[in-house]
This record gives sequence, structure tokens and C-alpha cells, in this order.
Amino acid sequence: MHLDFTSSIIHAGALVGYITIFLIIFAESGILVGFFLPGDSLLFSLGIAATQGFPNIWLLILIGCLAAILGDSVGYAFGKTAGHTLFTRNDSRFFKKAYLKRAHTLVEEYGKKAIIIARFTPFVRTFVPVVAGIGEMDYPSFLSFNVIGGIAWIISISLLGYFLGKVIPNIDRYILPIIGLIIVVSVIPPIREYLKHHKQSTDS
Repeated sequence: MHLDFTSSIIHAGALVGYITIFLIIFAESGILVGFFLPGDSLLFSLGIAATQGFPNIWLLILIGCLAAILGDSVGYAFGKTAGHTLFTRNDSRFFKKAYLKRAHTLVEEYGKKAIIIARFTPFVRTFVPVVAGIGEMDYPSFLSFNVIGGIAWIISISLLGYFLGKVIPNIDRYILPIIGLIIVVSVIPPIREYLKHHKQSTDS
């Protein structure tokens, strides 16, 4: 009886953990207030944790892919129905117009490929599907790039953490510097894009 109760507690805790993972990735992908959530570092850390048994790496990838794809689709739907109002909205704690403008620039420059590129660009990845909806990008095309980008993002970051966790002894000692490096590398594209856009604005 005691073992059954303990097992139930463990399974309930695992279920809550997986639901939390889904909600975080979903929010960062498709809900504007989720732009600050640590998607890359979360996936990397969970990949390392998977080497210790939880989460299961394949279940993590499945849940992550579903959350990312559904999140982007929600962002697209919001952009198509009400996204235009964002350009007249003032900045707040949970909304920064600068990220929306960077996402717009990315879509203008790369077109549908921006859906994939944005997956690996923190902050901007939350806004690109919204911009795609505002611009009324063809949904079947959007969905195909959404699926490719979402799967590529989840698998690459999760498995990177998982395989490093397998081959590097005591990797938990180095996890904070590695996550810091991932964050730095991740923010380089939006910073470069911002500087490029700022230079163009100054020159004009």
C-alpha cells in the first residue's frame, strides 16, 4: 500500500512537470507575455536532466514539439485577428514594441524562412508568428515552416544538453556557464539586427 501511494505521488509529480514544460514552451512560442521565458536554457537544462531519468528525453521532445507548433499557431491566429493594434500599443512590463519591430524586420528580410530563423532567436521568436498573421501569410505555408522550425529547435537544443550530459562527467558543475554561453550566443542575432536597423535609421 505504501509503495503504491509513493508511486502515485511520483507519477503525479512527473505529470505536473511535463504539463509545466508544455505551458512554458507554448507561452514563449505564442503568447506575447511569454517572450521573457527561458526557452533555450530550459530545453538545454532539461536535456541534461534527462540523463538522470527525468524527464524522459523522447517525451520531452514530443511535448516540446507539440507546444512549440501549437504556440506559434496561436500567435499567428492572434496576429491575423487583432495584431494590428499592437503597433499603436504603448510599452509595458509584458510588452515591448521594439521586439515586434525586430520581428517585422526579420519577416521582411527573410520572408517565410523567418519562421524557422526566429525559433533560435530569443524574444523575437514570440513575435514573428504574430507578424506573419498580421501580414496574412498563407497559413499552409506558415504551418509547414512552423513545424520544421519547431521540431528543429526542440530537438537540437534538447539533444545537445542530453548528449553533453552523457559524455561530460559531472556536467552539473558547468551547467551555469554553459547556459550563460547559450544565452549570449542566442542574443547575438537580435542585437546585430537592432544595430543594423538603428544604423539604417540614422543614415536615412
